[in-house]
Amino acid sequence: MPHKVGVILSGCGFKDGAEIHESVLTLLTLDKLGCKVLCMAPDIDQARVVNHLTGQEVKERRNVLVESARIARGDIRDAAGVSVDDFDALILPGGYGAATNLSTFAKDGPKAQVNKDVARLVKEAHARGKPIGAICIAPGIIAAVLGKTAHPLLTIGHDEGTAGNIEACGARHEGCAVREFVIDRKNRIVSTPAYMLGPSIAHVAEGIEKCVREVVALI
Repeated sequence: MPHKVGVILSGCGFKDGAEIHESVLTLLTLDKLGCKVLCMAPDIDQARVVNHLTGQEVKERRNVLVESARIARGDIRDAAGVSVDDFDALILPGGYGAATNLSTFAKDGPKAQVNKDVARLVKEAHARGKPIGAICIAPGIIAAVLGKTAHPLLTIGHDEGTAGNIEACGARHEGCAVREFVIDRKNRIVSTPAYMLGPSIAHVAEGIEKCVREVVALI
């Protein structure tokens, strides 16, 4: 039986949703590894909508699940209806949606609130010993959910401010190059900086592929 990996998306587009390159590279690597993928997202309004051509916020309403369906080619479920029994591992790509739609980490840092279904799935996956992968800014979600109890080791690269917020959540931070990853073997959590560092899709792809492969190897 192929491993089943849950992927939590946060919209479509790095300025207000899931980072598309990071999401697609995650899905591509999982497919290469022969995994069955379960894409999911919460059925909620986005915190904001950004015109990716101009970079300006616009007065529109968009739904996180509907927008995430663009990346998943429509094969996606509402996170509220997903159980921890539905997957063997969980991966969260980055993008500002992870820090604004799935959580309030971008605004609130160590006081961030996390969407109830995302928090539930992360907590339950961790409690069951199921591996978790976090890409780009998504380690902020892991820190907000597990920081005070599990004190996971995470990376977002080298940004001191963001690293400080992760540590203020109770997690630990380790610097990391874009092509590499950090693994917390005790908590079975793998993270990589991706576009927190860039500078190009080739650099990001190398780190994400290593991260995803390590997550699957931990199953």
